[in-house]
Amino acid sequence: MLGNLFSLFLTACIIDNIILSKFFGMCPFLGVSKKVSSAVGMGLAVIFVIVGASILTYGLYYLVLVPLELEYMDLITFILVIAAFVQFVEMFIKKNSPSLYKSLGIYLPLITTNCAVLYVAQQNIANGYNFAEMLVYSVAVPAGFTLTLCIMATIRERLEFANTPESYKGNPITLVVAALMAIAFTGLAGLV
Repeated sequence: MLGNLFSLFLTACIIDNIILSKFFGMCPFLGVSKKVSSAVGMGLAVIFVIVGASILTYGLYYLVLVPLELEYMDLITFILVIAAFVQFVEMFIKKNSPSLYKSLGIYLPLITTNCAVLYVAQQNIANGYNFAEMLVYSVAVPAGFTLTLCIMATIRERLEFANTPESYKGNPITLVVAALMAIAFTGLAGLV
């Protein structure tokens, strides 16, 4: 059992990285990966949102929708829960860390529309995960998101001082680096 959970964590975090293999969360990936401090803050916010939203949606699905035979309402229910939860996180960060709130800017409210959050909530149900598997998956996916975001932020900070051709500066070189990272991450697929 523990081996299966560890395998699920590695697969969801690194091999099937949500940014590099599914291309979910590209908006914050391109926008917030300019500084490591912003990347870490966004990563922690996404971890908190995905884990919290997954627990709420999982419980709501199995404790309310299934007993009432309203499983077809899962998508709209999940969207409403995620939107409300992100608003709570945004208010919390604004009150407790104004500097982080300012550095994240428009990308913090965009967590609401970040397809990664809804994807994880739906995959927990679609894959038939039990509660432990749901928790591991719901931590692994945003952990992989955060890892990728921090690696990219570190690379982009160094690219500021690199002799990059003018036409590649900004997002073009970021996408080239992301493609190389995707190749490296998926190269680990045979290990698990």
